[in-house]
Amino acid sequence: MENRPQFKEIKSYEEFSKYYWYRKELQQICRQLGIESRGMKLELNHNIEEYFKGNLIQKKQRKPVYSNGKKTDTKLLTLETSLIDCRFCFSQRFREFFSAQTGIKNFKFNADMVATAKKVKEDCDKTFTLGDMLEVAYGRKAYAKYDKSCLQWNKFVKDFCADSATARFSNKLKVAAYLWKKVRESTGKKIYSHSLLEEFADKI
Repeated sequence: MENRPQFKEIKSYEEFSKYYWYRKELQQICRQLGIESRGMKLELNHNIEEYFKGNLIQKKQRKPVYSNGKKTDTKLLTLETSLIDCRFCFSQRFREFFSAQTGIKNFKFNADMVATAKKVKEDCDKTFTLGDMLEVAYGRKAYAKYDKSCLQWNKFVKDFCADSATARFSNKLKVAAYLWKKVRESTGKKIYSHSLLEEFADKI
């Protein structure tokens, strides 16, 4: 397998995208480049792609969550309430609000709602309301999508453990982590395959 080079050795985004990068690594790269380093992996990858095109995504200034220097009244929640003004978070209070709106007794926030809330807060988008978030919950509106690539490691471990040939390992997680490191630093697909056990048999 081809080892992943250092970022400074990479000459194009096409080459960069062949390798797997953790979110923390992407953030560190963005900081080194002096570009925006906040956001999900999808956003960070976009910022780095733009860097290779010669476009530097400037760091966003954090904005206060207050209006006219005063905290907004958060006692009453309506579909028109701004996420920023009500200081939205994934608490029981908001769970009960969405439960009442949807009729779902045990309402659960989905991954896209989590990604959306994060993006709205980063952008300080006061136009985005609880009603908009309800549309995200129903899947009728898209504001920010959860970056599913961060689940690749979980899938890799699951498939590794499902392989009967790995039953002989006393510390499966350690072996899986070793193989994952080799896979994520290669240009190949970031998935587990039985052939990895044979390829690195002398190392594991």
